[in-house]
Amino acid sequence: MKYFNKLALIMMIGVSSSNAISADTIHVYAASSMTNVLDELGAAFKKQTGDEVVSVYAGSSTLARQIEQGAPADVFISANPKWMDYLQNQGITTKDQVINLVGNNLVLIGSGNENNAQVNAGTFEELPQLLGEQRLAIGETSSVPAGMYAKESLENMGLWKVLQHKTAPSNNVRLTLSLVERGEAPFGIVYKTDALMSQKVTIVQTFPESTHSPIIYPATTLNDKEASKAFFEFLTSQEASQTFIKYGFTPLVAQ
Repeated sequence: MKYFNKLALIMMIGVSSSNAISADTIHVYAASSMTNVLDELGAAFKKQTGDEVVSVYAGSSTLARQIEQGAPADVFISANPKWMDYLQNQGITTKDQVINLVGNNLVLIGSGNENNAQVNAGTFEELPQLLGEQRLAIGETSSVPAGMYAKESLENMGLWKVLQHKTAPSNNVRLTLSLVERGEAPFGIVYKTDALMSQKVTIVQTFPESTHSPIIYPATTLNDKEASKAFFEFLTSQEASQTFIKYGFTPLVAQ
């Protein structure tokens, strides 16, 4: 009996070692607004396959340039098509390797200031007056997708000229969110998914979709590793779609 138990233990150790050897690591470079949902999806994928998902979050422009310079990314998810197009133009990925994964909405958030409720629904005309001498938290309008969408919306609503000198630009949307969370800015423009994850801000208004380009998150694999392709396929699964919905995203890939 002792011999049998010892043999069983050795076999179990052998199986465990074999799994550890066969397990792979997938490096996912993704827009900051993907942080919460990808953390959950990465954990689910590891539970199913044993493969480790290591995610790097930052502004899409920062990640695209890091990948261009040789960062070891296996999968890239951008918060807008521009930076995916950038990598295509550099020959790092191709159009047929890219899918439009999910969509999002753009919202105006408040830090809890009682005046936030005075913003007129659908017009945003009260915003310049309510800001006064304070700043509007926003992503960098030349590089950060959330900032680019925000500028486009404000321009189309005739508010950009009034507000452009009252902005507090950030390098990614999570930094924009944190400025409002800490009360350093009374208002900010972020994605709906970011606002839903915070208990320190409120959604004041949703920007009409007609005022900005569609908010699309394209995704691509950057090599032929089996683990990379498996995780990429997992992102389009029914399980992943339900997780995206839970966090406020709109899945764009047909099941």
